[in-house]
Amino acid sequence: MPQTNGNAPGRCAPIPKTIPPMKDLTTENITENVIALNNLCSDPRTRYLFERLVHHLHDFARETQLTSEEWMSGINFLTAVGQISDDLRAEMILLSDTMGLSLLMDAIAHPRVPKATEGTVLGPFHTHDAPVTDNGYVLHDDPGAEQLFVLCNIKDTEEQPLENVQCDVWEGDSHGFYDVQKGADRQGPDGRAVLRSNSEGVFYFTAVVPVPYPIPDDGPVGGMLKLLNRHPNRPGHIHFMLETPGYDKLVTALYPRGDPYETSDPVFGVKESLIVDLSLVDEAVADKYGVKVGMKLLTYDFVLASDEQAAELRKDRRKEAAAKLDVDISTLHLD
Repeated sequence: MPQTNGNAPGRCAPIPKTIPPMKDLTTENITENVIALNNLCSDPRTRYLFERLVHHLHDFARETQLTSEEWMSGINFLTAVGQISDDLRAEMILLSDTMGLSLLMDAIAHPRVPKATEGTVLGPFHTHDAPVTDNGYVLHDDPGAEQLFVLCNIKDTEEQPLENVQCDVWEGDSHGFYDVQKGADRQGPDGRAVLRSNSEGVFYFTAVVPVPYPIPDDGPVGGMLKLLNRHPNRPGHIHFMLETPGYDKLVTALYPRGDPYETSDPVFGVKESLIVDLSLVDEAVADKYGVKVGMKLLTYDFVLASDEQAAELRKDRRKEAAAKLDVDISTLHLD
């Protein structure tokens, strides 16, 4: 015979003895009761995250006097975002981006150490199947595109070159389409590569001159932007993800100056320090790197913060945030 718990069916879990009675809850006391129930969790950090989440969700509902119809619209919207997402379409990331949460999260996780390069959003188009190749790689098979030679170096905050940094780079084609937007017609990775910086901290490749493009707006996030009278157009850019042991991971992008959408990016990714002026390849650069004189040239000096520098700054920021809520940071398991 199955075990029972009082009058409960045998498949029911036992009732904890440390919770208050969950009866006759109102708009005034529901929040504290939900938190009391969640506080049965044994992990301090998880308890804290759910405590703050419940507070903010409940306060949002109370402050706006949210209607049942509005809340159901929200549930249906989030359901649609999940349903349209797959391995090549990251609609949930797109939602996070367009709500400004992705940029906020990057700034929290990777605070800018003085002298270090600023980060920005990862975006929904990164993949893990980019070819691991050598410097000088040509990202695109796009013969009609205007080519761009990208020549960068990587240093630490003491201006010492960093060798063997993994440089993951990706961008759209000359029409603003990423390879993953081809769906079933995608034959493999295009417009992306994984390179390594050389002994001088230099890495280089040939891309196409970035062009502005609309983020995917045929799904629920696009519908949200239309509802809010927001445009979907991102300024042209190239993505970079730089990683090496001992240094804080940098996810960023570079934006050629003068793009018409430079000041109204729907995912809030543009920062002044990441806007670049394009020039032209001269004979010296052409001879050294085997590219054509006169093609467009992008140069940039990336600076990586050490893990220790970033960790210290994160710790300071966490102390400040905890102090505002009168919370003991030692209980949050953040270090």
